[in-house]
Amino acid sequence: MGKFIKWGLPALALVVLAAGWWLGLAWAPPDREMGDVQRIMYVHVPLQWVAMVAMAINFVVAISYLMKASWKLDAAAEASAEIGLVLGTAGMITGAIWGRPTWGVYWSWDPRLTSQAIMLVTYTGYLVLRRFVEDPEKRATWSSVVAIIGAINLPIVWFSVRWWRSLHQVQSTPKTVDPEMTLALRVSAFGMLFLTIWFLMLRYRQALAERQAEVALPDALPSDLAAAGGANSTRVA
Repeated sequence: MGKFIKWGLPALALVVLAAGWWLGLAWAPPDREMGDVQRIMYVHVPLQWVAMVAMAINFVVAISYLMKASWKLDAAAEASAEIGLVLGTAGMITGAIWGRPTWGVYWSWDPRLTSQAIMLVTYTGYLVLRRFVEDPEKRATWSSVVAIIGAINLPIVWFSVRWWRSLHQVQSTPKTVDPEMTLALRVSAFGMLFLTIWFLMLRYRQALAERQAEVALPDALPSDLAAAGGANSTRVA
């Protein structure tokens, strides 16, 4: 299993992603109104999807941590927030590239774009908080609260194009696009999902190792945690 995670999963992700992008660039037809500019959809949309998946994972793990504290949950929360922020930023950049020839501007204070920008700022604040709080228990608890607050914006981002009159188009469905486009988008999305899972696994292992090393050094902990060193060791379970 370890070899698959290290070599097999990223290889599978890259193959599927390359296949999806080839289908989108060379096989699927151009959009009737936007022409070939629309082909960036096969990069932009999967990025946005997996970014929201990562942030949803962060929300679930944050709630789980507050219910039952565990360094594994804290490490998963940190990993998912970082990956979600990176992918969400990449999704916003590719969206801006798509928006320039389509809308005439790179950025507009459209409800979808604005709500997503707020979400990315929230997750940036989440990660900044984690860097500035030295006490690992307080860091995990406070960042979990921020993660839960930040996740409130997830449904707003998704439904904003339906709730408000928006420059951003409403989400397409298989009934509204060409079947070739649907296939190319789905293959690209699965490739991006596999790659995201691999990133999450790698970052989770690194974050967990950092937590374990941190709580294993009593001198590096606040006095109240150092006195409860035994309790800390049981949390990494």
